[in-house]
Amino acid sequence: MLPRRAQEEEALQKINLLHQDGTSASSTTSEGDGDMPLKRAADILFTERMKNNFKEWRDVIISKPDSHLSKNIKCTAGQFQTVFFKMRPAIMLNGFSSHQLQLIQQVLRKNFRDLVYVCTFGEDETSEKRVVYSDTDEDKILLMKDVQEDLLKNREARVKSAIGIRHVIDLLSSERKLIVGHSCFLDIAQVYSKFVGPLPSSIKEFALSIHKIFPHIADTRHLMTVNQAVQKLMKQKSKSLSSAFSLLCPSSHSYAEKPSSLSPVRIEVGGDKTMSSCFISGAKHEAGYDAYMTGCVFAQLCTYLDIKFEQLSPQDNLATNNKLQKHINLLSPSWNSATVLDLSSGMERPEPGYMRRYPAAVYDNIVLIWGFMSKVRPKEIKDCIRKVFGTGSVTSVFSIDSTAALVQFKKSESVNDFLDLKAVLERTDSAISILHPLSTILEGGQTRAAKYDTYRDICSSSESKYLFADQAEAVCATSKNQVPENVDDNLISDVQQSILDGTLLTSVNKGDGTKSGSKNEDADDITCQHILDVLHNNRALFGNRMRSQ
Repeated sequence: MLPRRAQEEEALQKINLLHQDGTSASSTTSEGDGDMPLKRAADILFTERMKNNFKEWRDVIISKPDSHLSKNIKCTAGQFQTVFFKMRPAIMLNGFSSHQLQLIQQVLRKNFRDLVYVCTFGEDETSEKRVVYSDTDEDKILLMKDVQEDLLKNREARVKSAIGIRHVIDLLSSERKLIVGHSCFLDIAQVYSKFVGPLPSSIKEFALSIHKIFPHIADTRHLMTVNQAVQKLMKQKSKSLSSAFSLLCPSSHSYAEKPSSLSPVRIEVGGDKTMSSCFISGAKHEAGYDAYMTGCVFAQLCTYLDIKFEQLSPQDNLATNNKLQKHINLLSPSWNSATVLDLSSGMERPEPGYMRRYPAAVYDNIVLIWGFMSKVRPKEIKDCIRKVFGTGSVTSVFSIDSTAALVQFKKSESVNDFLDLKAVLERTDSAISILHPLSTILEGGQTRAAKYDTYRDICSSSESKYLFADQAEAVCATSKNQVPENVDDNLISDVQQSILDGTLLTSVNKGDGTKSGSKNEDADDITCQHILDVLHNNRALFGNRMRSQ
């Protein structure tokens, strides 16, 4: 497949170069070019038989021009089938191996100036080999020129057929059609990457580029926020496509929640009874039915904007309708961005009527965790971290897939605490290394963690794997530096040694700021909070030393 225009142009350039090389080669090939030495007895016998067969066929043509039409010359591969090729007598070469075909070409070059080997491609893309009679050098030149032109057309046709669905994308773009989607930012980005080129490095550049290709894009998710009646109807409801379809288009399916305040637009679907029953029953997440739901929701939202379809003529361009125009080319970059991207300017602006359901992302407060031994739900991740860092320590957990998650802490310092604590627990051979609250996510010792910058690096890598953990490990394997876990090895080693020596509990500051010098009575008394306290103390001591220097 050649979905991108650049790929198509590159393929056509290569084809033109092959055509030029083929044309020049056919006019400059000398008699001895490409000859192979005949060492095997089988090759010598084969070439002699072919020479005699070709001579017999050619002599018949020259002496009796009409007799060859009904005469088939017997050969070692069965028969020469006599045909016409571009108004010239020819024979089909069927049943020969590639080595034998090379020998045949060699026989023709050495012994017959008026016989030309020609390879073309049929309608089913299978190659067809012929020997064509051409009585003059001028006619031979014309013949080979025709053959090269046919090959060029065939190759160009194959390129055009390989373009596939991009023909549809090009047509939509050239006709400046209104493109309608629901939360379609990622869909548009996918179309761009597959059929236009690599995604631009900035969101502004992407917006301006896609606006040149599709000047009119309507996002039904954004359209739901511009009308108060729709906002009231969708209040406390999911903004998903199926939810919007259920509420706004009750007559289009059998599972409506409650009717909308306006009479629904009647949508007629062409097709037989089987297709109609499929659309009536519903099939969420199937491409055709999702497109149908999007169209229904868009039509109903247009009525809320006081667009009357019965008053529009087929010649009217809905994309330039004054009531709709100010609401198109505005896409939400993500489900929790609280902004819309203006494709015409490339600028983001606050989304009207947005009700934040999730906390805003604070990148300094986020830690990336990946490589879970078993599937762990976001709630389980949040619960086990809260057991160590406190009930309100984690504001949100976003599951990337079954192997990775992003955890946002309330405080930025909790990120370093988590990474250091994880490092201590994994490097310590004691009871707490097994029985600590974080064992749910650190089970197996293969779990990795890092700051949010590492997540950016992994996502921006050229590596592409289905699971995020595999993607991360592939980035590690191909990069010179391993993905950093952002921990202080000296600090971790000191705490680890304190656990091994049995002095960790006594290294924690007492209320008066002094420390006890005796060993722990029982190492099993060590908790994650003790380790965190020692980490904090050691960091403070290290900071004081640095300031005193």
